[in-house]
Amino acid sequence: MKLYIKNMVCDRCKMVVKSKLLKSGLHPLSVELGEVEIQESNIDDKKSELLHNLQSVGFDLIDNKKSKVIEKIKHLIIDLVHKKNNQININLSDYLAQQLNQDYSTLSNLFSEVEGITIEKYFIHQKLERVKELILYDEMTLNEIAHLLNYSSVAHLSNQFKKVTGFSPSYFKQLKVKKRRQIDHL
Repeated sequence: MKLYIKNMVCDRCKMVVKSKLLKSGLHPLSVELGEVEIQESNIDDKKSELLHNLQSVGFDLIDNKKSKVIEKIKHLIIDLVHKKNNQININLSDYLAQQLNQDYSTLSNLFSEVEGITIEKYFIHQKLERVKELILYDEMTLNEIAHLLNYSSVAHLSNQFKKVTGFSPSYFKQLKVKKRRQIDHL
């Protein structure tokens, strides 16, 4: 039986969800982002316990079809931005339509209706979170980050970053430095 879980975004989420399934007396066969396959064919007697265990750590069961599609869109975008570094040879709309076997305009309308934000804006927010993460690691130049995440130029990345966050990437980097102080300077 397959279950759909809301708010799973990383490998740590997979481990936590697996532990909650086991704690609920279920037998997971596979645990992927947003989707779990269990050995049991019916969980009616354990559903409330599982729901309680999942909600205690910020996850939730998804029961309706719209929510399942939304979660699949989010997982594809998160995977694309955070694991594949936005390296696709087609545009996002074609990528999502191909991956989900659905018309993009249907996906886009559904996403906007339920989430109150367009798929494109969600994608931009994910990319900028990845940019922030890479800036904080301080291992790459902004030019390298722009190239890695498939921006057309550093100026494009900087403009988008400032438009959404209100800060330039360099100012954001300085904020990080200002927030951290050496122990001997306290």
